[in-house]
Amino acid sequence: MASKLHQLKSKATQLSQVVGKHGTTYYKQLLEENKRYIQEPPTVEKCNLLAKQLFYTRLASIPQRGEAFWRELDCFKHAWKNRKNLKVEDAGIAALFGLECFVWFCAGEIIGRGFTFTGYYV
Repeated sequence: MASKLHQLKSKATQLSQVVGKHGTTYYKQLLEENKRYIQEPPTVEKCNLLAKQLFYTRLASIPQRGEAFWRELDCFKHAWKNRKNLKVEDAGIAALFGLECFVWFCAGEIIGRGFTFTGYYV
């Protein structure tokens, strides 16, 4: 156990040295490539302003999202009415999508419980 801990410590030290050496280069390169997105001056007030703009822009987009939801629901209703014309391939894709949603739900529950399968810590 002690040898594993020593190996882990040495790997962490190596990683911190690599990040220290190359991290600033990567940071500068990333900022240079994306400078068109940087707001000047980069202050806390500017960040707060952008956060408010994002919030109210998303708030303003709620009616369009509702319309898109109702269009999708109408499409589903139409497919349900014409289910006799439904191909097996389409039904299989829908079943796999439902299964994927269920699996992601279960994974979220497991993560939320602190990576336990049996239940929550009380």
